[in-house]
Amino acid sequence: MADPKSFHLSPEIHRYLLDHSTAVDPVLADLIAETAGLGGIARMQISPEQSQFMTMLTRLVGAKDAVEIGTFTGASSLAIARGLPDDGTLLCCDVSDEWTAMARRYWAAAGVDTKITLTIGPAADTLAALPPTAEFDLAFIDADKPGYLTYYEHLVPRLRAGGVILVDNVLWSGTVIDPAVTDADTEAIRAFNDHVAADDRVDCVMLAIGDGLTFITRRS
Repeated sequence: MADPKSFHLSPEIHRYLLDHSTAVDPVLADLIAETAGLGGIARMQISPEQSQFMTMLTRLVGAKDAVEIGTFTGASSLAIARGLPDDGTLLCCDVSDEWTAMARRYWAAAGVDTKITLTIGPAADTLAALPPTAEFDLAFIDADKPGYLTYYEHLVPRLRAGGVILVDNVLWSGTVIDPAVTDADTEAIRAFNDHVAADDRVDCVMLAIGDGLTFITRRS
């Protein structure tokens, strides 16, 4: 199940990493396989080790209320929902009925669908429409790259002290350090990474998991 998103690892090291982590269960394995059948767009799915990490982190944080920006076929939302308590909630924001229809099937198969509310529409509008008192313990951003800064700025004030924001694709297949690459998505990732590193409201660490995952906590 070696994943090309883990571009910084050899296939052999990635296989070893997976073999020495908690095994992927049948529901997630089926979701990974069905998503792979979609072709190149399957690269939007998180890596298997990132899924396992996100479930564990959700539990360790003691998250009860979570939000996800960008759901695709549901691997990341499945990972978060599995880490939530029975009365936990996950708000998923996406713009595609097509991809999230697959996610809904796998949420149900895993028995976590009752924890999840899916909203179809621009995530910035969904976040702006939340009541002023809405607060999250954990947030995951994995959507359109030019929107990252907007989503982040919506979420930081709503994150409880000690809460966590996870942001995917921050290494962008390594192109973030290639000055010859100047497309809009790459430039947006660079600007986002620089912004977070300079933000004195938070502490952050960039992890070499999958395509790069930034782990952000809000300071007290």
